[in-house]
Amino acid sequence: MKATATAHPNIALVKYWGKRDERLILPHQSSLSVTLGPLSVTTTVEFLGGDGHDEVTINGKVAAGSERARVVELLGLVRSQTKRRLGRAKMVSKGDFPAAAGLASSAAAFAALAVAARTAAGFARDTQAESILARRGSGSASRSVQGGFVRWNRGTRADGRDSFGEQLFAASHWPELRLLVGMVSREEKEVKSRDGMRTTVETSPYYPAWAKDAEAEVANLIPFIRRRDLEAVGAIAEKNAWRMHSTAFAADPPLCYLKPATLAVIQTCAELRKKGVGVWFTLDAGPNPVLLTSKTDEAKVAKVLQQHGAREVVRCRPGGDAEVG
Repeated sequence: MKATATAHPNIALVKYWGKRDERLILPHQSSLSVTLGPLSVTTTVEFLGGDGHDEVTINGKVAAGSERARVVELLGLVRSQTKRRLGRAKMVSKGDFPAAAGLASSAAAFAALAVAARTAAGFARDTQAESILARRGSGSASRSVQGGFVRWNRGTRADGRDSFGEQLFAASHWPELRLLVGMVSREEKEVKSRDGMRTTVETSPYYPAWAKDAEAEVANLIPFIRRRDLEAVGAIAEKNAWRMHSTAFAADPPLCYLKPATLAVIQTCAELRKKGVGVWFTLDAGPNPVLLTSKTDEAKVAKVLQQHGAREVVRCRPGGDAEVG
């Protein structure tokens, strides 16, 4: 009744931004991401039997408040899905990259938790069931159960059973792709993603257009990933990131996740392309841009990131599936 799982974060090329159901974490539109290796979160879950409170430790600290509540809720869902008496649980989780800085740390964390908890409870591996469970902790976690390029299907059912991550292409599909994270800030966001989404959905006049456009872009992106067309994939990723952040800018109060260094990096991408360097940006709800480039241009892009304010450059490539053990 004990298991350990490791999962990777992901970066959305077509973003998830806004829920149609807050409790079940169901999105207004589908999204598409690429899993980021070697960044990871490793989580161990042990069901101890007996009564009492669950023990939750995250990155060496005892969790409290909403952070703990989300974990306890997910563990409760696992208990409700089996007739076995699992009892109280002990969960220990540790990531190798900063939380709440726009790097989908919660995606990796809840994907690892979902896989570890189900395995500890005696369930066989089932990526669809794991994705649905992970989604209840963090929407983007539904895309971190599997590696490579994953589409989170919006679904239409009210109960969310058709809203889960689905691998479209494995990590091995595009081995030359590089994703460089420019760490311009390690500070936690003032407005967390789930709060920012809620404000945007409720107050931004641009939101309905955003949801319709993003759904269409998922379908547009897939053929370009299939052909490994970096220029076309990069162009859609940049456009979608700008549009997501535009909806946030138009919220009331306005939401801005960007730092001056973020803009400096973004503007440099266009300049580099004029010089023949293939590089495009994407940006989740945080200040740290992720640059899409090739193995050939990786070193040049890393150097430019450092020159434009990145305190650290994390070099990634498409990551693999969440694993047990």
